[in-house]
Amino acid sequence: MKILFIRFSSIGDIVLTTPVIRCVKQQIKDAEVHFLLKKSYSPVLENNPYIDRRFYFEDSITDIIETLREENYDLVIDLQKNFRSLRIKQLLGVKSFSFNKLNIQKWILVNFKINLLPETHIVDRYMNSVGSLGVTNDGLGLDYFVTLADEEAINRLPESHRNKYIAWVIGARHFTKRLPIEKMIPIAKEINSPIVLLGDKADFPLGELLCKEVGKNIYNACGAFSLNESAALVKRSLRVISNDTGLMHIAAALKKDIISFWGNTIPGFGMSPYYGATNNVKNTIAASPESIILEVNNLSCRPCSKIGFEKCPRGHFKCMLEIKEDVFNKL
Repeated sequence: MKILFIRFSSIGDIVLTTPVIRCVKQQIKDAEVHFLLKKSYSPVLENNPYIDRRFYFEDSITDIIETLREENYDLVIDLQKNFRSLRIKQLLGVKSFSFNKLNIQKWILVNFKINLLPETHIVDRYMNSVGSLGVTNDGLGLDYFVTLADEEAINRLPESHRNKYIAWVIGARHFTKRLPIEKMIPIAKEINSPIVLLGDKADFPLGELLCKEVGKNIYNACGAFSLNESAALVKRSLRVISNDTGLMHIAAALKKDIISFWGNTIPGFGMSPYYGATNNVKNTIAASPESIILEVNNLSCRPCSKIGFEKCPRGHFKCMLEIKEDVFNKL
């Protein structure tokens, strides 16, 4: 059976599809698995051994449609479920499955604060889309693969930060998903271990400001490493501190302890750190792997979006500024 998976973006969303890819590949005899995604996210899956072929596009799907038609797929598994993926399925004209995106329930929660969402992780909703094929969740969690060459990146860190360091992912696509600098500074000062800051080039100035305020215990690696090199640095870390962003999900795939900050979005949307059958969410630092979620509950304005904003719609940003950070004195 030749199967095409569709998930265009972004880093975390693609990583969250990896249990379905693995289970389909391993549980359907002679399955040939292909994946369609945006070219800018190609590093996320480039080392995944469960994918036989990858297809990329830039802005338009027009250039890739004829190539996909030539593959003569037996099945399309749509884990994007938007107008563009619907158009691809129409043009390919083969049997397809998609997942329950729960957009109506999310809209009701965001706009009326009425929670009709099931307590189901998005990975399990992805898995439900292939249930009729007899595919079941193997409980092994997410996948992320880095090469030995990627792991050489650690040698570009200062020698003081190559062992027993904490990886701190300081960026996120939207402002309302980023912990503000005034919260980051006191947290960083409490941490005794070396800290390696991770993010892209846009996060570098924030990293520099944090380094200036905190001192030599912290190293700004934002923008200095590729995505897969950053993943390799996550792999070698003691634990990961992160906003709700792609590297958080990569850290979960690598079975790292994670402390995550949640601002305008909520774990209840179904995208909290996912470890599979070993998923273990607690309020204290304990055995690995573990996810500690830091958020401000019972705010009347939260969640204000299922994605994020470039500024707090209410102007107070309480969802981040009122987070309690007492767990960090144990690091």
